Amino acid sequence: MEPIQTDPIQTAPFRTHSGAAETGRAGARRTESKRFEPNRTEIGGPDTNRADTHRTEPARENAVQAERAAAQPNSAAQHHAAELDGRLPHPPYQVQEGDLVTGSEALLRGLLLEGVECVFGYPGGNVLYIYDAMVGNPEFKHILTRHEQGAIHAADGYARSTGKVGVCIATSGPGATNLVTGIATAYMDSVPLVIITGNVPTTVMGTDAFQEADIVSITMPITKHSYLVRDVTELPRIIREAFHIASTGRKGPVLIDIPKDVSNHQLIYKRPLQLDIRGYKPESRIEPDQIDRLVQAVRESERPVIIAGGGVVYSGASEELIEFVNRTQIPVTTTLLGHGGFPSGHELWMGMAGMHGTYTANTAIQNADLIISIGSRFDDRLTMKLEGFAPKARQIAHIDIDPAEIGKNIKTDIACVGDIKAVLQYANTKAQQADSKAWIATIQANMSKHPLNYEDSDTELKPQFVIEMLQETTRGEAIVTTDVGQHQMWVGQFYRFNQPRSLITSGGLGTMGFGFPSAIGAQVGNPGRLVISINGDGGMQMCAQEMAICAIHKIPVKIVVINNQVLGMVKQWQELIHEQRFSHIDLAGSPDFVKLAEAYGIKGLRARNKAEAYAVWQEALETDGPVLIEFVVPKEENVYPMVFSGMTLDQMVMGDIENDKR
Repeated sequence: MEPIQTDPIQTAPFRTHSGAAETGRAGARRTESKRFEPNRTEIGGPDTNRADTHRTEPARENAVQAERAAAQPNSAAQHHAAELDGRLPHPPYQVQEGDLVTGSEALLRGLLLEGVECVFGYPGGNVLYIYDAMVGNPEFKHILTRHEQGAIHAADGYARSTGKVGVCIATSGPGATNLVTGIATAYMDSVPLVIITGNVPTTVMGTDAFQEADIVSITMPITKHSYLVRDVTELPRIIREAFHIASTGRKGPVLIDIPKDVSNHQLIYKRPLQLDIRGYKPESRIEPDQIDRLVQAVRESERPVIIAGGGVVYSGASEELIEFVNRTQIPVTTTLLGHGGFPSGHELWMGMAGMHGTYTANTAIQNADLIISIGSRFDDRLTMKLEGFAPKARQIAHIDIDPAEIGKNIKTDIACVGDIKAVLQYANTKAQQADSKAWIATIQANMSKHPLNYEDSDTELKPQFVIEMLQETTRGEAIVTTDVGQHQMWVGQFYRFNQPRSLITSGGLGTMGFGFPSAIGAQVGNPGRLVISINGDGGMQMCAQEMAICAIHKIPVKIVVINNQVLGMVKQWQELIHEQRFSHIDLAGSPDFVKLAEAYGIKGLRARNKAEAYAVWQEALETDGPVLIEFVVPKEENVYPMVFSGMTLDQMVMGDIENDKR
């Protein structure tokens, strides 16, 4: 019976570029699935249908490979002969064109040539060849995390804070599936990652082998693209393509799944110089006609508002946005992921908008006659009740690199598809000031009358005060990572960011356990900057084991734990919406965080009042290396303003202080 031939590479659909519909991700429009032409050529490795793909007979395998190498042009045969004899014309880790290498060696060389500075990972049986290739390779930096989820969150934090592609490695089965939450986190927030997973040998794929999981199929809805590598000769091209796909267009995670035997097959190394990826042509052109319409709409508006989202940060368009705002005199609100894309110190910044947005930002959106969304996808936490969003806007303009986002949630009148930086550069050549003088006066009056506030205390330590203290002592210059919950919203409200890529947080998926390991990646990528990881006592326990990494490698993250002994945001919803029917939110049995930090070899500090807070935070700043600082706060504190689900942005619950003032 003839063996069944399979494609050497299996691919998953690209994320949207043309806006065509496709099933696979609820509520989103995606492109139709694109496949590469099948290539059934196996070069540099034994027949994948044979049982000897593990190279269990090294002598015979070496002879076969030497014979194949002799047929290659130039010096490949000579090099391989030297390799077999223990003699090499250059160090073994410096793979060069024409060298006969394993797939694992080609992988590492490909990563280095892509400029990868550090890889976060966790080894296992089906990536042993890859980890073996790291031995004696001083150029390749790898950090062993204590959980695969810690690895991918660290790679995510590295990518968000540097703008580069983050990389992580995990083995097959549970190793790969432990990455799923992190992949979804990156996908939702358009973060460029390359995820490398091992898989079982091709000879046993599909047999439910030990630690086998079809990770390509599992992650298809949450990756921008995926590869299952069956032909080792395709690996250099795949690596180049993966980095290109992850970092261009609307950025996102790309998965490379490598079976164990393929990682040990051999090939003559050749890195492709050019890329021609069928079905992937991210649009780089801008549409001047649409931008001209936007400029005209600005001239005719009296109450314009800019909503600046994460796309401003990812595009590197902060300077262009500042220039556009200065030319047009349009007030700006930022989304949670947009923080830092427009400086908080600017006189036209209104703060964050949305469910926990400021009174000024939310009411400005509701009264604007022109809304300009720049790199924001109008998600539900920003718009709240869609039917009541911006009811007075005569026109809504949307600037986004992904055409699928245009009109997806909110009807768009002016669609400017393209890279935000390029769109704004063109717009700035024609932009004129809006007739917004009276509008700005109204907004400034609202900011004075309805500032963010809370009931301070001299006996208790309020979480809002802690965030304000961090802001004041760092002057908004730190890189801040957060976990998810009340503390995340307090950071969005009270920490004033001055630079892009300074807030690292899970916005779309809302992943608890993200905050601390993402800070590790951010610190690795930014060794000269202060990195603060702000966590709740719930999320901190989801990846606390990564403190070992900080201690071992002396990664000087300042780990803040806002400890209210409760799942705060769940408690707030149960209190305000579910009539105080509290259910399974008590975290009183949590560990002593100071002792936990000390057990990992990290200094631990604690504060229960303002005087202690100032003292321990100053000590933390003066300490070289990582420090955990626990701030004990009351569990009764809530995040205000708040817009309940089903309400419009101007239907805000302002909290007791604001209500008393009224």
